[in-house]
Amino acid sequence: MPILSGTARIAGIIGWPVAHSRSPRLHGFWLERHGVDGAYVPLAIRPDHFATAVRGLAQAGFAGANVTIPHKLSAFTLCDSVDETAHRAGAVNTLLFQDGRITGSNTDGWGFVANLRAHGVAPDRGPALILGAGGAARAVAAALQAEGASVTIANRTPERASQLAADLPGLAVVSWEAVGDALRDHALLINTTSLGMTGHTPLDLDLAPAPDGLAVADIVYVPLETPLLAAARARGLRTVDGLGMLLYQAIPGFRAWFGVTPEVDDALRRFVAADLLPA
Repeated sequence: MPILSGTARIAGIIGWPVAHSRSPRLHGFWLERHGVDGAYVPLAIRPDHFATAVRGLAQAGFAGANVTIPHKLSAFTLCDSVDETAHRAGAVNTLLFQDGRITGSNTDGWGFVANLRAHGVAPDRGPALILGAGGAARAVAAALQAEGASVTIANRTPERASQLAADLPGLAVVSWEAVGDALRDHALLINTTSLGMTGHTPLDLDLAPAPDGLAVADIVYVPLETPLLAAARARGLRTVDGLGMLLYQAIPGFRAWFGVTPEVDDALRRFVAADLLPA
């Protein structure tokens, strides 16, 4: 491990819990690759301590932090200012501490779109159908709209889908039961729910109605190939796993904190993916 100097730049990831996060491994890889005098650490902070802890980190000289569940909404309200990505997503996942101010952004949507492009999928290739209406769905929908794509939302709780559509003008809503039929009219399917994640119920969706040109993306990355992606691959459809979104969304924060623009490549992907494999 590199020896830090007295001027080292320090950042981290705030969550509760946070031990599961792969972000320290990801940022640690980049720090070593670029020889940065800095560190990125996990910060397990209880929700009732969040505001005090974040202000303390800023005062202690941290460069900034990522924010994960359950703090993204609290981070939004805590910031002195937030950018357009955070406004549209309604949440913050990246904090920058500078000149006594806390600024926030949301890089989840940017990371999702960058991952699509890395897999050869244009974000505006055609209508997109998003499964889920939580924070990740909001960030992905906002990013796709910004790219010029038309977006439809389906959620198991219809009220949440309707609320998201009200918050993002132009968003369409289809019932959860009608998702199978709706596939025919879409060029991109995105799962933003926890269905299919290790330890969770698989996503029960028949892809038989899917057109041949449909691309299927899943933001879940444990496992790397979810049942949905396996079913799509078996039908010969283009698939996009969730690991790339994790990797790409980290670029803006690393650049802001450490002054280097890192690269997502096969070596990084293999290094982070190795930590996802069962023991």
